[in-house]
Amino acid sequence: MENNNNTKLDIELSHEVAQGTYSNLAIISHSSSEFIVDFVRIMPGMPKAEVKSRIVLTPEHAKRLMFALQENIKKYETVHGKINLPENNNQTQIAMPFDIKSHGEA
Repeated sequence: MENNNNTKLDIELSHEVAQGTYSNLAIISHSSSEFIVDFVRIMPGMPKAEVKSRIVLTPEHAKRLMFALQENIKKYETVHGKINLPENNNQTQIAMPFDIKSHGEA
């Protein structure tokens, strides 16, 4: 990968991180200086869901990520066909009663 200065950037991927983490819900919040994306795994029939990963981005990087996702979804759909969402489920917000609690909170 090359950065803006045309110098090579070596990116290392550990074995543990390469395994990935499954998530079926992303909760996005933001302040004036950052976007926070919590990746959550919800299991059917379970009353609790756990945040599996939290990514903190600058607003500029959040927008770059949005564009990269849009571009990659177009590429995916060109090869594999349209990604269909269930009716009434293509909204950007999900109305669910949840609280995100940090470790140590009751």
